[in-house]
Amino acid sequence: MRPSLSKFLFTRCEKMNENKEFIYLDYAANTPVDPDVLSAFHEATATYFANPNSTHELGKAASAKINEATEKILTLLKDTSNLSEDMEIIYTSGASESNNLALKGVSRAYRENGRHIITTFLEHASVSGTLTSLKEQGYEIDILNVNRDGKVDLEHLKELLRKDTILLSICYVDSELGSMQPIREIVEILKDYPNCYLHVDCTQAIGKLSVDLSGIDLITFAPHKFYGLNGFGALLKKKEIVLEPLIHGGASTSLYRSGTPVTGQIVAMEKALELSLSHLAERYEYVFTLNKKLRDKLKEYTKVQINTPDEENPFILNLGVEGVRADEFKQELEKYGVCVSIKSACSVTISPSRPVMAITHDRKRAFSSWRISLSHLTTQEEIEAFFKIFDKCYVSKIRDEG
Repeated sequence: MRPSLSKFLFTRCEKMNENKEFIYLDYAANTPVDPDVLSAFHEATATYFANPNSTHELGKAASAKINEATEKILTLLKDTSNLSEDMEIIYTSGASESNNLALKGVSRAYRENGRHIITTFLEHASVSGTLTSLKEQGYEIDILNVNRDGKVDLEHLKELLRKDTILLSICYVDSELGSMQPIREIVEILKDYPNCYLHVDCTQAIGKLSVDLSGIDLITFAPHKFYGLNGFGALLKKKEIVLEPLIHGGASTSLYRSGTPVTGQIVAMEKALELSLSHLAERYEYVFTLNKKLRDKLKEYTKVQINTPDEENPFILNLGVEGVRADEFKQELEKYGVCVSIKSACSVTISPSRPVMAITHDRKRAFSSWRISLSHLTTQEEIEAFFKIFDKCYVSKIRDEG
């Protein structure tokens, strides 16, 4: 029996859009808030309303609640994901701020050790944009090759690493292709480079997949990817790592990020993480069956190109229709209420997909690619309805292009 949350959400969407029915297949961009998470946020906000930085009793109570939730978050990740014991949390406004803080914070704090940084074409815009800014400030950025299977070339990494390399930034899961990176092998390679810190963007991984976080220096994630609240994020870092803050003006829950801590958001993050990790295996298996069903059906179409490598995580499926631009096909799907993404929601839509370009070296294919992203809330009925709509759009666009 599928959760009732999906039906509730789309009933609300129908009311807001003149009873138009929607099929939401964009869960990698955003997930609906779990009712239990919303309840946790409401209760904590109503009960612990005082400023946690205040020294009076109500402020101390809010601060204690934050500390309790923080310890639970760390414990959950240690128990399920091998998070190192020496990690601390910096709360931010979202994964984009966390990525900015990690990259700028490390680069500026350790610039005396070097100004060489390594990354990939798979990264989120908040990583690639930050590195472009650092490049303009005199940092040298090298791009790691990506193989046809969507994984980085480890031999190329060994070639790029230098004594003055201070940072490697890589995503655990690419948000467009869904490809997963060999983080364990990378951790081992970097043991010979003590001045090089490893930053891993886990925004598409934590709360969805079984991951191993041991040995990583800086970890980014955000709860809105696993049925938590928007406008909030976290940066996990090893305690001995020093960062230059982005926001100055006094201590908060961390020396590295000023501002009034939001007790309700932190409690809600802990609840969202607890719920997602407790249902991780069953949700994965269900989504895996949906992904296989999609792949098997879409392979029947001669002009469909599936870009996501086989045996990757099932939550993301990147594809395209040969000769049809992604924005055109997306618009056709939208006529029938199907919600998908061309690329990451934070990317510029008029440019080709960088990850697809990286693995195929085919610009036309990169312009044709778009993304389906799934959830345990996606119903079998929605998938069947999608197939019928896809067939209509495919026939229409192929005829138009022909």
